[in-house]
Amino acid sequence: METKTAVTLLAALAQDTRLAIYRLLVQQGPEGLAVGQIGERLAVANATLSFHLKELSHAGLILARQEGRFIYYSANYEQMNGLLGFLTENCCRGEACTPASSISPCDGACQ
Repeated sequence: METKTAVTLLAALAQDTRLAIYRLLVQQGPEGLAVGQIGERLAVANATLSFHLKELSHAGLILARQEGRFIYYSANYEQMNGLLGFLTENCCRGEACTPASSISPCDGACQ
């Protein structure tokens, strides 16, 4: 992943409502949620929700699919994993990271 792409993804997540939407969709798995369900669960007005879904979709963080008259959104796990890989590719001085605790993913190599 290029730095410019990572910055775009991080910028899309750097807002409270968008981050909440994204985290909700990650938790839901590949099936995602209908737009109405997202709005209900997060108590977000339709116009506001539409704006934030557009921003996340434009960044490539979420995917939309139409089923009948409903639009379902789900997290784009490939994009998420690419961003996580970009953020951690130089972690632990080039050594493989192994989770040793909930605090440090580097098994002490980063300390």
